Amino acid sequence: MLDLNNHSIILASGSPRRHQFLTEMGLPFEVRLKPVDEVYPPELKGSEISDYLAKLKADAFKGSLKTGEILITSDTVVWHNGLSLAKAADAEEAFSMIKALSGDWHEVITSVCFTTPSSQEVANQITKVKFRQLLDEEIYYYINTFKPYDKAGAYGIQEWIGLTGIEEIKGSYPNVVGLPTQLVYKMLSAMVK
Repeated sequence: MLDLNNHSIILASGSPRRHQFLTEMGLPFEVRLKPVDEVYPPELKGSEISDYLAKLKADAFKGSLKTGEILITSDTVVWHNGLSLAKAADAEEAFSMIKALSGDWHEVITSVCFTTPSSQEVANQITKVKFRQLLDEEIYYYINTFKPYDKAGAYGIQEWIGLTGIEEIKGSYPNVVGLPTQLVYKMLSAMVK
């Protein structure tokens, strides 16, 4: 069990999955949200994108952190064939994303930024995921039933499409859900020593 040694964790995420992970890890935390326009330079690729956005989310809190507070911000990117698949705007976009992932490998990259009043560190984890060949009606069923518009790549591995469609995974499962829990625990352990 991690002793936070008079540190407090601030999670800047509205994601119920990230909240659940920290709770299950036994880490007390407070949620603070600030709006951020998630735009990144177009030349960035893969983990450069998620690293940049995790830091950008932390920048919104500049000057407002108190001594002992550790701010956690993060961003997840689905990277496939040289393209970042962000959150889908609508059903049509979600369908084209999942159709592109069907029968192929992709990378799920989650970057986590740890910020204190005096320091900042970013780390990321990459998990490789392979979907079987999905039928169009399966993709439509998933989108219509689960409305996955809040998820990178328009899918949640913990939902129906992940349970029925993912053939193989190389790396951290929690990372694909949205938080590399082992990495977070390791980084926090080093920070609160």
